[in-house]
Amino acid sequence: MQQAARAAAPPLAAARRALSRAGLRARCSAAVEGGAAAAEAGAEAPSGRRLRVLSGVQPTGSLHLGNYLGAIRNWVALQDTYDTYYCVVDLHALTAAHEPRELARATRSVAALYLAAGVDASRSTVFVQSRVPAHSELAWLLNCCTPVGWLNKMIQYKEKSRKLGDGECSVGLLDYPVLMAADILLYQADLVPVGEDQRQHLELTRDIAGRFNTLYGGRAWKGMGKGPAPSGRARGGRVLKPPEALIPPQGARVMSLDDGTSKMSKSNPDEGSRLNLLDSADTIANKVKRCKTDALPGLSFDDPERPEAANLLTIYQLCSGLSREAVEAQCCSLRWSEFKPLLAEAVVEHLRPLQARYAELTSDPTYLDGVLAEGAARANETARATLGDVRDALGMMP
Repeated sequence: MQQAARAAAPPLAAARRALSRAGLRARCSAAVEGGAAAAEAGAEAPSGRRLRVLSGVQPTGSLHLGNYLGAIRNWVALQDTYDTYYCVVDLHALTAAHEPRELARATRSVAALYLAAGVDASRSTVFVQSRVPAHSELAWLLNCCTPVGWLNKMIQYKEKSRKLGDGECSVGLLDYPVLMAADILLYQADLVPVGEDQRQHLELTRDIAGRFNTLYGGRAWKGMGKGPAPSGRARGGRVLKPPEALIPPQGARVMSLDDGTSKMSKSNPDEGSRLNLLDSADTIANKVKRCKTDALPGLSFDDPERPEAANLLTIYQLCSGLSREAVEAQCCSLRWSEFKPLLAEAVVEHLRPLQARYAELTSDPTYLDGVLAEGAARANETARATLGDVRDALGMMP
């Protein structure tokens, strides 16, 4: 009965929380869409601190144009006005078959690509997930209050487990959304940049945080009467912060070169389906030349029957820096044979500075190691505070 009473929030409190979430979503949208002025106006919490953003990418396969245009490029803009944490999520990479000898190399490569793309280690915390042990510990603690039925409903788990079969489907594959929740909740992140395919996992994170707070926060935490929490926050407050989604206004779903209805993916066995960030100019030109198109005249963003045209025009727009109107004016009457060289050139030129910077970074492993060590130290400091609160709320020994 007491648990039910805690779970049932007063209508006024619920309304206030809804208004708060609505206001936060509005600020998120303004920050991405409204330029620097809007971002600076909306990037602070009511307390005056910067809102915190967290995101990460697995070091599996090669990072491609979809990862960059849909995520990493937006991270670069966000770090100007937010408190940003960007990690390489190597623990998540263990949920699928991988080559152990390649994991460390791939992890370093992804970190170098973050920096090469413009993430600034002096303004963002850049680190490797496994270098912060609190990720694994918090995942276990959250496992103990997460109903398994919630995990069985995850769409990505259903799809992957169906492909693998029971004999190859690991517990980690089922449980990795809880590890993802731990990644986010450890840093009390306000915002998480996600694509539409990750919204369900973010909602699960919010549900887990809410359930933990209901069971162990509030009066339950206050009633333990052991003094202030390890983080210094007053006892009786919210233990974990439910995060909000931050979805970029464009480029969030760069589609495959061989199917304009499927997202560009590292897991696609067809190497020609994606443009990798480290592809050579010749490789990019060949992939663009062979990508799927159609037999209709002209090019259009808006024809639902022509998903490949919309996708390739979007990539051209994002890589060239032209407006949609300028792209339409330049390309609407072109044949595919005329457009594809333009697209390949735009991609090559857009990636040229990134590839040059990547070559510099990887030629000096001492510098990269230093960046990751410093980032891990900062991340550990923040994570330990949250983990201390969680352990305290659960009644564990300090």
